Amino acid sequence: MSRTKAGSPPDPRGKERFNEERATNTIASAQPDLEAGIKAIRETVKTLKPKPGVYRMLDTRGDVLYVGKARSLKARVANYTQVKGLTNRLQRMVSQCRAMEIVTTNSEAEALLLEAQLIKRYRPPFNVLLRDDKSFPFILLRGDHAFPRISKHRGARRAKGNYYGPFASAGSVNKTLNALQKLFLLRSCTDSFFNNRDRPCLLYQIKRCSAPCVGRIDEAGYASLVREAKDFLGGKSGAVQAEIEKQMARAAQDLDFETAAILRDRLRAATFIQGSQAINASGVGDADVFALAAKGGQIGVQAFFIRGGQNWGHRAFFPRNTGEIEKSQVLSDVLLQFYEEVPPPRTILVDRDLPEQDLVAEALAEKAGQAVAISIPRRGARRKLMEQASRNAIEALERRLAETGTKARRLRELAEFLELDDVPQRIEVYDNSHIQGDKALGAMVVASPEGFEKGQYRKFNIKTAQTNDDFGMMREVMERRFARAMKDDPDREKVGIWPDLVLIDGGKGQMSSVRDTLAEMGIEDVPLIAIAKGPHHGREGREVFHFPDGREKTLPVNSPLLFYLQTLRDEVHRFAIGAHRAKRSRAITASPLDEIPGIGPSRKRALLLHFGTAGKVRAAGLDDLMRAPGISEGVAQQIYDFYHAGG
Repeated sequence: MSRTKAGSPPDPRGKERFNEERATNTIASAQPDLEAGIKAIRETVKTLKPKPGVYRMLDTRGDVLYVGKARSLKARVANYTQVKGLTNRLQRMVSQCRAMEIVTTNSEAEALLLEAQLIKRYRPPFNVLLRDDKSFPFILLRGDHAFPRISKHRGARRAKGNYYGPFASAGSVNKTLNALQKLFLLRSCTDSFFNNRDRPCLLYQIKRCSAPCVGRIDEAGYASLVREAKDFLGGKSGAVQAEIEKQMARAAQDLDFETAAILRDRLRAATFIQGSQAINASGVGDADVFALAAKGGQIGVQAFFIRGGQNWGHRAFFPRNTGEIEKSQVLSDVLLQFYEEVPPPRTILVDRDLPEQDLVAEALAEKAGQAVAISIPRRGARRKLMEQASRNAIEALERRLAETGTKARRLRELAEFLELDDVPQRIEVYDNSHIQGDKALGAMVVASPEGFEKGQYRKFNIKTAQTNDDFGMMREVMERRFARAMKDDPDREKVGIWPDLVLIDGGKGQMSSVRDTLAEMGIEDVPLIAIAKGPHHGREGREVFHFPDGREKTLPVNSPLLFYLQTLRDEVHRFAIGAHRAKRSRAITASPLDEIPGIGPSRKRALLLHFGTAGKVRAAGLDDLMRAPGISEGVAQQIYDFYHAGG
C-alpha cells in the first residue's frame, strides 16, 4: 500500500465531529461553489494512475467529507468533474471539496476494506454511517491455562483461546454463560482468585463449577469438560446432550444417584440453552442474516447471529446519511462497516442482491482468513429465517419512527417551555461531585435528538477553585469548557462545538455563577437553565427551573417533559458520581513513589520489595538506595534529592 497526498491532510481530531446533525447542517448551509470543487478534483486527477485505491474528499478545514474506493482511481475521481451526471447530493459534496488525499492499494478488495476502516475512523457526513458505538460481547474459553476459564469478553481479541460470538447483547451472553456453567462446570474466576483458594467457593456449592482450584476434579477430567464445551459451542450440541444422557443412564444403572443427579442438572442446562432460542436455526450452521426495511425516509437493518445452529441474538441498526443512495448499496456499506469489528462467518444471508457482491465476499474472506459466501436464501430453513428477519426489520423501523416522533415532540415541548428560539440539537448538562471538597471534579454529559452521546461526555478535574465551593467549581468548569469552544470555533460554524442549551444541576446560586462567568467571557447567547429540587420534592417529585433573569417555572408532576428533564439531570449525576468514585479509587491505590520523576512501575516495584514501604524508601540513605536491585547511582541520587531537597 502506498500513499499520495494532494492538498492539506485532514485533522485526525475531527473524526469524532461528524454525526448526522453535522451532515444535515453542513449540506444545508454550504454555499455552492462547484467550480472551486471541480478545480481541486481536476488537480488531483492529474496525479492519479488507473490503480485501485481509496480517496478522501476534504473541505476547507481539512475535515473529511467523503471516503470512496475505486478499481481505477483516475477514472473514478474524474467522474466527479462531470457535474451533469451527479445527483444533488454529490453536487453538494463536490461544491464543498477543496482537496483530496489518495491511498493506493494492491487490489480492489483491499481498497474496500480500507474504505470501511476510514469511514469508521473519520465518520464523513456524505458516507452511509453505521452508528453503533457498542462493541459486541463474545464468550472466551481461554487456552493458556491447565484449567481454562470461561468468561464474557469485549474488545480486542488478544488473549489465547477460543472466541464464540458475537452475541447481540450482554443479556444474551450472560444467560448463555450461566447455563454453560451449569452444563460444563467450568471455572469463571480470575487466575489470582483461582491460585489463592484453599477451599471451594460458592459456585461449587450451587453446582456451577467443578472446583479445579482445590483438586475436586483432575486435569484430565476438566479437559474432558472443556472438549464438551467446545463441541457444544461449535455446533455439536446434539452429540454432547446424547453423551450426557448415556453417562446419566450408566450412573443410574450403577446406583450412583448423586452423579446421576448432577448429570441430570447438566442435561437440563443444555435443554435450557436449546429452548431459549427464539428462532429455529437448526441446520443453518454459522451464519449472519441481514434484512433491510425502508419507511418514512429512514432505513432499518435487522441482523440475526447464528452460530452452530444456535441463535445468539439479534440487533437492529439504523444507518445514517442514506438519502439518494440505493437500498442495496446501503446494505453493502452496513455489512462492510459491521464486519470491521466482528469476524465474518462462512455464510452471510441477505434479502437482496448487493452491488459488487462477489467483491464484497472476496474482501470479507480476506479479512476472515476463510471463504465467505453471500447469498439470498430461496427455500427451506434459511428462507424462513430471512422472512423472520424481514418482519423484525419492519417492526424495529416502525418502533424507531414512533420513538423518533415522540422524541421530536418532546424536544418541541422543551423549546416552548424553556422559551428557546429553536429545538435544541445539542444539550449539555453539568454537575459537580466531591466529598467535603475532596477529589472534586465537574462532569458534562451531552444529549441530542438521538439520545445520549456518550462519546462526548467530559470530566473536569478541579484545579484552581476551592474544592468546597460549588459555585467556584462551576465557574471553573464553564471557563474551561467555553474557552475551548471559543478557541476551536470562534465563528460558531461547526456543529458539535457549541451547545444549543446548557442545563445545570443546581439552583439560583449555580445559575448566577454560570451566567456571570459566561457574560465575563462575552458569551450571552447560550441558553441557560438550572434545575433544582423543589421544596416538596420528596413527596411530589417536583422540580424548579431557574432562568437567567431570575424567573422560576415548574411542570406538573406527571408531565412527560418533566420526566425527560429529570432523566438528563439524573444521567449527569450518575456520570459525575461514577467519575468521582473512580478518582477516589485511583487515589487509594496510588503510591508516594509515583511522584518521583523517572520512577516507573518496575523501579517502584523493586524499591517496595527491597524496603517494604514507601516511608522506608523516603527515610533511606543514599548508600541504602544504591543497594536496591535495578537502582543505579544516578537514580538513587535522584530519589534521595527528591526527598531531601532544601536540606
